[in-house]
Amino acid sequence: MKRTVRHLADGREIIYFDAPGAPERAAEDTRDLPQVAAASEIRRDPLTGEWVAMAAHRQTRTYKPPADLCPLCPTKPGKPSEIPEPDYDVAVFENRFPSFARNVIGEASTVDGAGLVPVAPGVGRCEVVCFTSDHDGSFAGLTAKQVRAVVDAWADRTAELSAMDGVEQVFPFENRGEEIGVTLHHPHGQIYGYPFVTPKTERMLEVARAYEAEHGRPVMGDVLAAERASGARVVVAGEHWTAFVPPAARWPVQVQIVPHRQVPDIPALSDAERDDFADVYLEVLRRCDGLYDRPLPYIAAWNQAPAKRDRELGWLYLEVFSVLRSKDKLKYLAGSESGMAVWINDATPEQIADRLRATR
Repeated sequence: MKRTVRHLADGREIIYFDAPGAPERAAEDTRDLPQVAAASEIRRDPLTGEWVAMAAHRQTRTYKPPADLCPLCPTKPGKPSEIPEPDYDVAVFENRFPSFARNVIGEASTVDGAGLVPVAPGVGRCEVVCFTSDHDGSFAGLTAKQVRAVVDAWADRTAELSAMDGVEQVFPFENRGEEIGVTLHHPHGQIYGYPFVTPKTERMLEVARAYEAEHGRPVMGDVLAAERASGARVVVAGEHWTAFVPPAARWPVQVQIVPHRQVPDIPALSDAERDDFADVYLEVLRRCDGLYDRPLPYIAAWNQAPAKRDRELGWLYLEVFSVLRSKDKLKYLAGSESGMAVWINDATPEQIADRLRATR
């Protein structure tokens, strides 16, 4: 991929990822933009030990603009956007309304100076990844070649953010559909560079460490081998990846897409693994969209090892899940899920897998 770094009118970076032979990216951002003023902070819950981010400035972020004013479309005459070029393949830029940012000021302290609840600046990085210039497209509608370009962009950004001071974990993800809370309909995802290792990853590291100490093998490796041997929950199998409904699935639609080789993150994938991922993932998304004969609202979340520690315990995988439990019914996270983090699924993993396999 051809990589070009430019800057927007307020100084934020924008990086273009293009196929060889694409035109030079030299367009200027002509907008009069104020400097980004992120005021994020993180606070550590004294009861759980988990960090929580406070980002009140995001209340003013763009909310469901009309299609002709989409900030993720290429710039048109009289309609400047976040992307100054008249067209692009894949574009990544710093979020204008970030949850975490490099220029957050402040010092570590505690709430009310009482020493009980640690507080620190929300230093990190948040980026937007535009998968295509086609406003009416979707990730499932990309070609395998286009998906490979996105994977290469994810790898580039993961490597760069992981190397930044203060970034402890990099999380690429896509939110799709209004039921998920999407406010911009242009096909896009985001990347968070967190200033801490996330609670989910911390718990998974604990389990992985204990399992390897007892069995001498990585837990994901054994899960993958068991799923491939059983086949009961496998949805799509490729040369280098297997997609299956996890045996303890929480969501009404949930698929984990796992590489056959243990790697900590996206940059560690080989060319062959990246190519095969494109084919497997597109098949998974097509089956998801066919499940209820409508575009499935989903979250696609990359689970990567921490940037700077415990990398030998990580096993990269992508998880796709949805809140839609039927064509017009949502799975609400009510008392048990939200109050006690005890999940109750209305379908068995085997039923979910059967439905996905039957969908073409």
